[in-house]
Amino acid sequence: MEVRLAEDLMQANNRLAEKVKSLLSSKGILTLNFLSSPGAGKTTLLEETLKKVRGRAEAAVIVGDVQTSRDKQRFEKAGFKAVQINTEGGCHLTAGMVEKALSSLDLSGVELLFIENVGNLVCPAGFQLGEDIKVVLLSTAEGDDKPGKYPEAFFNAQVMIITKTDLLSSTNFNLDFARQDALKINPRLKIFEISSLKGEGMGPWIDWLIHMVERKRR
Repeated sequence: MEVRLAEDLMQANNRLAEKVKSLLSSKGILTLNFLSSPGAGKTTLLEETLKKVRGRAEAAVIVGDVQTSRDKQRFEKAGFKAVQINTEGGCHLTAGMVEKALSSLDLSGVELLFIENVGNLVCPAGFQLGEDIKVVLLSTAEGDDKPGKYPEAFFNAQVMIITKTDLLSSTNFNLDFARQDALKINPRLKIFEISSLKGEGMGPWIDWLIHMVERKRR
């Protein structure tokens, strides 16, 4: 019975995710769902991404956390539209949470919507939120073996971003191993290597992102 209940809940979530995706697509909004372990650098990457797309695409953020609105405040302080979801102990966002958040987010003119999921590589991996693209982050500080340990997150993603590359000289993280491990799980992954704090590798990521926005416009 528990297995059947879980399947029913997942199916219900995915039906609602399709509704959310249809709504956002009808407005021409490209939506990306960001997954990572806690501390992998999602918020910093999003802050720097928002700064660099400013003037090229209007963007907004849905922030998912267990508690606090600290990340939302960071985005708003930088002048970006943001809305907070607190899961109150839940380990991932759901399509229902996203649908509710959208009702309090001004989407006028928005072309890019970033969903910052709860820090976790397990629970969020199988849940659709209505996104066009799932992005998984892997930081050099957490080890190069994570794709093999948490394969579902990498299998379901379209993009992998290796973050905190400025720390490579201080860790034993092997870039080639991480890439190969992830591509064994998902050969279609597009991979970027970025240091958000140093700005290294941001150019190719932003160019690709704007290209995807332009495709959505068409």
